[in-house]
Amino acid sequence: MRLLIQRVSRAKVTVSGEITGEIGHGLLIFVGIGHNDDIARVKEMTEKVIKLRIFEDEAGKMNLDVTSRGGSVLVVSQFTLYGDARKGNRPSFIDAARPEQAKELYDRFASELREKMGSEHVAEGRFGAMMDVELVNDGPVTIWLES
Repeated sequence: MRLLIQRVSRAKVTVSGEITGEIGHGLLIFVGIGHNDDIARVKEMTEKVIKLRIFEDEAGKMNLDVTSRGGSVLVVSQFTLYGDARKGNRPSFIDAARPEQAKELYDRFASELREKMGSEHVAEGRFGAMMDVELVNDGPVTIWLES
């Protein structure tokens, strides 16, 4: 499982002109699922995201997590996180999970976040759709997590 996490001031996803998810201050999480991923990895990564201390405290140090700051998360599926372009110019996606497996684990990841943060703090894109993602990166802060 690969997560590209960006601390944002705001972010939103639209599909065919319809807003499917939108947040203010929080985390935009691009999610890639590999064919070796399972529910245990989803739970592990959920815990990591919830506890990730990348928000500044009163002293200006990255010491707070998203829930401590009252932030939200926007979860967006992105199989291209498994793109491998080491050979040639066209990326291979052989390590990405098949869509059926990926959707199940992506949905479980979003569900785990909702359970821990409250559904009002979790928004999503649309799995498998062509999405327009808008964001204002706060910092900028971008973190790569891989299980």
